[in-house]
Amino acid sequence: MSQHIIKMPDIGEGIAEVELVAWHVKVGDAVIEDQALADVMTDKANVEIPSPVAGRVVALGGEVGQTLAVGSELIRIELASEGADEAADRADPALVVDRPLASPSVRRQARELEVDLHAVQGSGPGGRIVHADVDAVAAVRHAAATSKDTVAPKRPMGVERSGEQAIAVIGVRRKIAQKMQDAKRRIPHFSYVEEIDVTEVEALRTALNVRWAGQRAKLTLLPFIARAIVHAVREFPQINARFDDEAGIVTRHEAVHLGVAAQTDMGLMVPVLRHAEALDLWQLAAEIARLGEAARGGKATRHELSGSTITITSLGALGGIATTPIINHPEVAIVGVNRIVERPAWRNGIVVPRLLMNLSSSFDHRVVDGIDAARFVQAMRALLEMPATLFID
Repeated sequence: MSQHIIKMPDIGEGIAEVELVAWHVKVGDAVIEDQALADVMTDKANVEIPSPVAGRVVALGGEVGQTLAVGSELIRIELASEGADEAADRADPALVVDRPLASPSVRRQARELEVDLHAVQGSGPGGRIVHADVDAVAAVRHAAATSKDTVAPKRPMGVERSGEQAIAVIGVRRKIAQKMQDAKRRIPHFSYVEEIDVTEVEALRTALNVRWAGQRAKLTLLPFIARAIVHAVREFPQINARFDDEAGIVTRHEAVHLGVAAQTDMGLMVPVLRHAEALDLWQLAAEIARLGEAARGGKATRHELSGSTITITSLGALGGIATTPIINHPEVAIVGVNRIVERPAWRNGIVVPRLLMNLSSSFDHRVVDGIDAARFVQAMRALLEMPATLFID
């Protein structure tokens, strides 16, 4: 019998090492070609490593949480002398007999959602199972589970509790921790908070959604804020920039590659809306929705998670009164969106109800002066409070 050594592949973008975040096999397991072996984490995304051969696992090249260099041994698989086909025949029958047609990413999705691919009807070419097929099965199962009137028992009050849970900080969570720590350590942040009257822009948003209901994507406030950023950075190009503090170079960008922070089950991710300056309101809305869904589903590519020039972050209804967002290094600014509240305000000598919202923005004080940051936010305020100006070039 011969052995096949699978080395950590070069997955591009000059990455020299990766973090091992999950094993899908163990020593002694029989595997078949294209079966997922492990998940590794780069600085940009989670990558699944499939098996190029069939056989039996005889050694693993590392433990979860360990950093592996590109080219190092990942796993060792023993091939039967009669060949890979016979080795596959000895594998787990559930993996071989009538094996569902699906890509490694779809198989990973099925594992995460605990969906048996044998129970999924593929809608792709030749009956191949695609992501939407797995989502449909998971949705049906979820609907059935939530239809039951079950209430989780509450822990009684007044009773002492004991126990603790140690959770390893690995994978995406480790990358987030490292990036946030690095950004906070390297960048002298300062934040600027301003109240904005969004009554008019909200009225416009509502009217547009009514006018184009069923024909165009529903608009949220974010596309309007994105458009305000695009307009404002024309006047303040030092805000739409990246600072290489090691080389001492600030690069100002004409293109607006807008990072849109998205909360996912794996933690905070920042997919990038490229060339926001070239998109109209509905294109911005569609791309924001698409990127958010890709990030939450773990399907965002490395390209979609890198290259932003300025970032926007929002917690929606949980946005609070004010926040102090951390800059997405090596950018120099981040715009934070707080929740909208209706409050009384003086207008033309009378008190009227208005929709008010704070923008909480942070800047890198090494390269952005306070006066420029304030003027940038005030420019956004003027645009949003008179939304017709958002559409004047």
